[in-house]
Amino acid sequence: MELPKFILGDNTDYPDAIFIIHTEFPRFIINLENDEVEWFEEFDQHDQKELETETENYIKQATEFYDREVERYDD
Repeated sequence: MELPKFILGDNTDYPDAIFIIHTEFPRFIINLENDEVEWFEEFDQHDQKELETETENYIKQATEFYDREVERYDD
């Protein structure tokens, strides 16, 4: 079974949080409430520079996924 690229997560300990899990490399969880990202990968210095420029794109993709999911729930 292939996992979807993004998964919506929920946790009652964080009632205001909106967690999106990114399942492909680089794997991470983002909380859309505050754009806090928790990476599951270890990165070297070269990777760190690349991530700095790509993180904004990952946040945008996660937000678009969330908006699409919410729209589908509303239908």
